[in-house]
Amino acid sequence: MDPLIAVVGATGTGKSKLAVDLAARFNGEIINGDAMQMYRGLPIITNQIPIAERKGIPHHLLSCVDLEAEAWRISHFKRKHCVLSPRSGVEENYPSSEGSGSDVEDGVDADGAGYEEIPSTSEKWPILDSPPEVLMEKLKEVDPVMAARWHPKDARKIRRSLEIYFQTGRPASEIYAEQQAQKEKAVSECEGLLRFDHTLIFWVHAEKDVLNARLDARVDDMVQQGLLDEAESMFEFLQRKEEQGVSVDLTRGVWVSIGFKELAPYFTARRKAEMSEEELDALRSRCIEAIRTATRQYGGSQVKWIRNKLWRALAEAGMTRRLYLLDSSDVSQWDGCITEPSEQIFQSMLQGDTTPDPKSLSMLAKTVLGAKEEQAQAQPGSAMKSFTCDVCGKTVVGDEQWENHLKSYSHKRGVKSAARKAERDAYFRMKELEAQKGERETEVDSEDKLNPSP
Repeated sequence: MDPLIAVVGATGTGKSKLAVDLAARFNGEIINGDAMQMYRGLPIITNQIPIAERKGIPHHLLSCVDLEAEAWRISHFKRKHCVLSPRSGVEENYPSSEGSGSDVEDGVDADGAGYEEIPSTSEKWPILDSPPEVLMEKLKEVDPVMAARWHPKDARKIRRSLEIYFQTGRPASEIYAEQQAQKEKAVSECEGLLRFDHTLIFWVHAEKDVLNARLDARVDDMVQQGLLDEAESMFEFLQRKEEQGVSVDLTRGVWVSIGFKELAPYFTARRKAEMSEEELDALRSRCIEAIRTATRQYGGSQVKWIRNKLWRALAEAGMTRRLYLLDSSDVSQWDGCITEPSEQIFQSMLQGDTTPDPKSLSMLAKTVLGAKEEQAQAQPGSAMKSFTCDVCGKTVVGDEQWENHLKSYSHKRGVKSAARKAERDAYFRMKELEAQKGERETEVDSEDKLNPSP
């Protein structure tokens, strides 16, 4: 089979540049995997690579979906991808099945199990439109294993688990267990779980502080290029739909893209014309700052997905050595840190030579990948589970997040506060008991005086 290179990483790390470099070097084509970038007419707000920077390389699944189109699910993307992959070669930003922000949304299976996309089921099962707490209670009833996995407020994942149960009549956890057994069998029989034998995954990564500064500058640049004009065109589209009596689901597709939802309050206020120019300018500045914050947070969630979900999937397939972290913290060293090692690794794989240890490429790669290997050895096959802290009242999902919470300043402060409160309660309880004892002794003394012994 033809080889496939997947380029992943947080926004702003340089994925698009590496994808173009590799496609140009090895005569490949690029398949976009960012659902936001599939939308037509919004190149700035969706961060599409400018035509001038594509070097004539064909880009597939880019700027190909209209605003009115239904948001793609993973099954739809998968069918398109399977048609394109044999004649392409480089896949930029492979979509996460968690669907966070600008990723392709999966179907009813939260783990990307391959269910076909289905029409809305809320008409058949109205409970699916209920608040998260109602959904969680129902899930606890029909599938307590899955209920223990999800955060109580994560309505999307809880709803999906219920959809699986309603559609199939079987708990999602039971289906997942069967799939896991099939995966383990495939690995033990050396069948492999990657569609392409020659597959490499390049993770373009950067130090957090460096990336955050880069992302802030990117937002400022997007504003200069016309971000507000694109966001306003989306806002006006919604107004026209509202006037036509057509409702638009703002929880899916391009409507959750970073930039539009943060600027919506500004456009709403300007439409109402109740604020002064100074107040509007201040609101505009706050909205842009919200875009910066959301962009930094989104970058963090992308890294978290790679470290957790992507790594776990590769570990199950015994393919973690196919994941190479490339350090893009210093863009002035791009050729030496990104271009040259990625080309050499891919060339070695094509020629059947031994590829280097992924941890050997840089100190950042050694630190990050080494930590994941140590964690995997310490917690082999650990299943995702939600934990609720009795001290803080906070719920987190996954062993890693739970460990991080236990080490956090807020938890330790809560533990100390709880200990002080327990000491105070014990002290006042002791005082109360002493007072009660004193009252009883007084009562006994009074009775003795009234009824002296003969």
